[in-house]
Amino acid sequence: LREPGLNLRVVQLFRDPRAVHNSRLKARQALLRESVQVLRSRHRAEPRGPARQQQQHLLLPPGLLGGGRPPQPQHRAEFFLGGALEVICQSWLRDLLLARRAPDWLRRRYTQLRYEDLVREPRAELRRLLRFAGLTVPPALEDFVLNMTRGAAYSSDRPFLISARDAREAVHAWRERLSRQQVRQVEAACGEAMSILAY
Repeated sequence: LREPGLNLRVVQLFRDPRAVHNSRLKARQALLRESVQVLRSRHRAEPRGPARQQQQHLLLPPGLLGGGRPPQPQHRAEFFLGGALEVICQSWLRDLLLARRAPDWLRRRYTQLRYEDLVREPRAELRRLLRFAGLTVPPALEDFVLNMTRGAAYSSDRPFLISARDAREAVHAWRERLSRQQVRQVEAACGEAMSILAY
């Protein structure tokens, strides 16, 4: 970021962790390898010893580990997805706290974007991001962003399909799909980051 030969800007995208968990559950098999990699990144960064063994996995179905045993094959995907979301939220929290304490030179080169804000106000958020990057807003790009977030339909069954859809439905889809227990678990694991992000 301080390299004089670069004009680097960072836009960090956030999304409501409850919606993230919902999306990850729908695509559990496709994200299994990624979830394992995320969990491995935590284990590399964690201190060794007794403190590590006391960590609790909040996003696991009750009784999943059954007294410390490895997860059963039918629950393995949920085990990795839940643990990976915890790691993601911890990483978000570190980034958010760093951004709060950042010096001016870093604040000028870093901004945050909430997915929900982009979906609700795509044109305004696009303008804000391009202004931050020092770029102009071509009308075709504005039309493209509006089209991609205000499409005629919403297909929640194909999470990796990139197409015009009504993204406003994706913002609240977790409310209909996650159980109360799942919502409470996500909020317990991600509460600090959610509070800073006003979720």
